[in-house]
Amino acid sequence: MFLGIDGGGTKTAFLLLDGEGRERASAEGGSSYHPQVGLDGVRAVLEAGIREVLARAGVPVSAVTYGFVGLPAYGEDPNVDPLLATTPRVALPQERFRCGNDMVCSWAGGLGCEDGISVIAGTGSIAYGEYEGRTARAGGWGEVFGDEGSAYWIAREGLGLFSRMSDGRCAPGPLLDLVRLHYDLRQDLDLAGLINDPASAARTALAQLSRLIAAAAAAGDAACLDLYGRAGLELASLVRATRAQLSVPDSVPLAVSYSGGVFSTGALLVEPFGAALATAGTAWRLQAPRFSPVMGAALYAARLAGVRFPADSLARLERDARDGAGT
Repeated sequence: MFLGIDGGGTKTAFLLLDGEGRERASAEGGSSYHPQVGLDGVRAVLEAGIREVLARAGVPVSAVTYGFVGLPAYGEDPNVDPLLATTPRVALPQERFRCGNDMVCSWAGGLGCEDGISVIAGTGSIAYGEYEGRTARAGGWGEVFGDEGSAYWIAREGLGLFSRMSDGRCAPGPLLDLVRLHYDLRQDLDLAGLINDPASAARTALAQLSRLIAAAAAAGDAACLDLYGRAGLELASLVRATRAQLSVPDSVPLAVSYSGGVFSTGALLVEPFGAALATAGTAWRLQAPRFSPVMGAALYAARLAGVRFPADSLARLERDARDGAGT
């Protein structure tokens, strides 16, 4: 059996896949973003989630052949990485798992562990790809000076739009009333105090506000529509940079997939993202993700253990996911 764990800034997903390529159980926990919850918080989330998914499958920990644990911010701090790499030991034997960045989960799920690039636009943003044994990433620099196209970036830029609409630097649109209603503002400037409060300014909490900007765009707010267009450009830039690092010939129609909550807005982001790729002068094959990131983590765990599921098993997994037949 193969255990996949897809960590994130908002939630952490767990999935157990058996040797026949069938989903046995799944579970979900809170954030595993260590700058936000600390190493003890990561350990607690992993321990609870691993125990829950094993209990739901009705199997002991000894049944796990191998696991892959994708964690946000892994590989980005040499002082923290060795500590992060051991966090799953609270529930798994050290020799039965490997830790990596959660970008690998999205790539493995989106493309079924095949060559290509996956871009993530969740709380943060990053792109990761593999081609002929080479690996590369772009983005993922964090919310202070990166994460372009992410939910946090959209929320921050959207709040900036609100401020400009409020004081006349930008034509007013639906966003103005949506933010006023959401925060029950007596006067617009009250928003400054609310957002600057440490609880409101927390990375995950602020990222949730991207939903307001999406709602304003859906209501025809021109400035918010333009913001999603800019997000598509930024995410396409991550993909192009990853491709360049992988040294993929321009003529190769490289597969590109995507994941993360920002892409749940559908055409609002997918269309400008696809259009930005189409103007890059290279060949692309944009496709919806084959599997979820947590399923990707389980498939990657199997690959690390030397197991490659045949095409018919992967096709069945896709049908199960599409039909909601997975456990």
